[in-house]
Amino acid sequence: MPPAKKRARKYDPAKTRAAVLAQFGHVRQAVGTLTPEQLARPTRLGDWTVRELAVHHTMALGMLDRYLAEEEPLKQEVGLLDWPFRTAAVGDQVADGTRELAASTADLDALFEQRATRTEELFAATADTRLMPTRFGAMTFADVLVTRTVELVVHTDDLNDALPELGVPYDRQALAACTRLLADALAVKAPGGSVEVRIPPYAVVQCVAGPKHTRGTPPNVVETDPLTWIRLATGRTGWAEARDSAKVAASGERAVLSAVLPVMA
Repeated sequence: MPPAKKRARKYDPAKTRAAVLAQFGHVRQAVGTLTPEQLARPTRLGDWTVRELAVHHTMALGMLDRYLAEEEPLKQEVGLLDWPFRTAAVGDQVADGTRELAASTADLDALFEQRATRTEELFAATADTRLMPTRFGAMTFADVLVTRTVELVVHTDDLNDALPELGVPYDRQALAACTRLLADALAVKAPGGSVEVRIPPYAVVQCVAGPKHTRGTPPNVVETDPLTWIRLATGRTGWAEARDSAKVAASGERAVLSAVLPVMA
């Protein structure tokens, strides 16, 4: 995927930090209630059990500790809108790391407590502009935290899918940031102005090559809710499935996004 040319929208770093901590806190509270039987249940993530999925949430923040311990890079190498297109390349590596940590962790509560405490310490000590290495290249700390909202929200949804009885809540700011980043990534992947994608109340983007809409009612409109959009963008839900279940409203001959979904493979 070529480097993103679309300018990344601005995110309030203070709100992002609060959102990351809040979403992790919601998951931590829910995981603390799980029985051994619930932890052993399967998930929609291949052969991962709920226990491995729970452990993966801690890894989403554990990477901050690991990379901030390294020397600060000299220059930024990866922008926020580059990130969604690079994650698939390390999927197997992340999955292996998750299994290893799950196998070596006896006390989930202690793991979550340790990670929450350490993350708060890192937040207090790290400037938003601090460059940190990642698997994909150097990014600013503020940008990395926006990507953490995607990791935490997407995997919270995986957890709720595996255990519907949990009903783990979604922090509003975390859900908003996740929705917006994935919507903007769609506009990078399918540049153009012929289709307007609406994800109220968080995002509206123009995408897909063709005649550009300038005023009045757009001729091609796709509208859906944030969670359905996140599932579409990450491949948890297919376009046809979402349309058939009335989770997506689409009008206009160009309002079909099946060819450009998922955004994050």
